[in-house]
Amino acid sequence: MKYDFDTVVDRSGTFSLKWDVSENELPMWVADMDFRTAPEITEAIVKRAEHGVFGYTDVPDEWYEAYISWWKERHNIEYRKSQLIFSTGVIPIISSCVRKLTTAAENVLIMTPVYNIFYNCIRNNGRNVLECPMKYESGNYSIDWEALEAAMAYPQTTLMLLCNPHNPIGRIWDKETLSRIGDLAYDNGVVVISDEIHCDITDPNKSYVPFASVSEKCADNCVVCISPTKAFNLAGLQTAAAVVPNNRLRHKVWRALNTDEVAEPNAFAIQAAVAAFTQGGEWLDQLREYIFGNKKCAAEFIEKELPQIRLISSEATYLLWLDCSVLGMESRQLAKHIRTSTGLFLSNGEQYGNGRDFLRMNIACPRSMLNDGLERLKKAIELL
Repeated sequence: MKYDFDTVVDRSGTFSLKWDVSENELPMWVADMDFRTAPEITEAIVKRAEHGVFGYTDVPDEWYEAYISWWKERHNIEYRKSQLIFSTGVIPIISSCVRKLTTAAENVLIMTPVYNIFYNCIRNNGRNVLECPMKYESGNYSIDWEALEAAMAYPQTTLMLLCNPHNPIGRIWDKETLSRIGDLAYDNGVVVISDEIHCDITDPNKSYVPFASVSEKCADNCVVCISPTKAFNLAGLQTAAAVVPNNRLRHKVWRALNTDEVAEPNAFAIQAAVAAFTQGGEWLDQLREYIFGNKKCAAEFIEKELPQIRLISSEATYLLWLDCSVLGMESRQLAKHIRTSTGLFLSNGEQYGNGRDFLRMNIACPRSMLNDGLERLKKAIELL
C-alpha cells in the first residue's frame, strides 16, 4: 500500500474525546478513526496554517466544485451549486432542521437501532421520538413496513431521520427500499433528512445510493447531509454540507442554519474538504481495503474464538454490531463488565434503541490495535 494504516498513532495529549480514558484502557467506541488523515489533506491544512492569519472565512467556488465533482464521479448524482449549503457539521444541520421544519410536540420518526445522537437532536428540541423498530431475525435486519406506514400516516409525524448507510448495522439501503420510504414520506407530508455521512466508507466494490437520486418524490422532499469528516477522519474540523434540491425547502434550511449560526466555516474547514474531495480518492480507496481487512480479521476471530457472539453482516461503516444475546446480560452491564475487567471500551447497544443485547465496536484502527481489542473481548467473555 502507498499509505500507512499500520502505525499506531499516540493520541494522548491532543484533548481527544475518544482517548480521554484511563491508562491501559483501549477505546473502541465513538466513531472516529485512529488513522492519520490523507497526507494531501494535512499539506493543505499546514499551508493554510503557515499563512498565520485566521480571520472570517468565506465559502469559495472551489468548495462547491469539490462536492459536486466527488458526488458525480463517485456516486452518480450531479448536485447543483445552488443546492449546497455549508454547515459546521451534520448534527448541527439535523438539529437546526428539527427546530425549523417541525413544531413542539410533533413526532420525528427514526428506524431503530440507529445513531444515538438522533435522540438528542429530537428530545433536546422538544419534539417526540417516534421509534419504528426494525425486524431482527436470524442475524438479519429488515424494515417493518406495516409499522413504518402507520408511523408515517400519523398526523403528528412531520419529519423522518434516515441513516443512509445505516449506523450501527452497516446496511446499505438499496434503491427499491429508499424509493418506498420516499413515496411514503412524500405522500404523508413527512420531510426526510438523510444522514449520508458514512456513504464513502463502504466495502470495496460496494457503493451507496444517494436518497436524492432515487426519484422525483425523494429529491423534492429531502435534506441530505454529507461531509468528508467520517471518511477522512476530520470530525474536529467541523465541515459539512446540506443538499436540498427543493427551492422552498432549501430556503427554510438556509434560514435555519444561519439563524443558528452554523453556516460559517472555520479557517481550515474549506481547505480540508477541498483537498479531501480533489486529492484524497486513492487514500480513501486504500483505507476501505484496510477496513475491509479488519472486518474479515474480526469475523474470523469471533467465529473461532467467540462463537457465543454473532457478528451482524455489514456492507458499510467501520462499526461492528455484535449480537450478545446468548450471554444473557443486558448490553449496558456487559459493556461495563468488559471495560472494568479488561479496559476495552465499547458502546452499549441500548443507547441506539432496540439494541439491548448488542455492542458496537469501532475497528477503524491499526490491525495490531484491533487484535488487542479482540483478545480483550475474549478475556472479558471468559470471565463472565
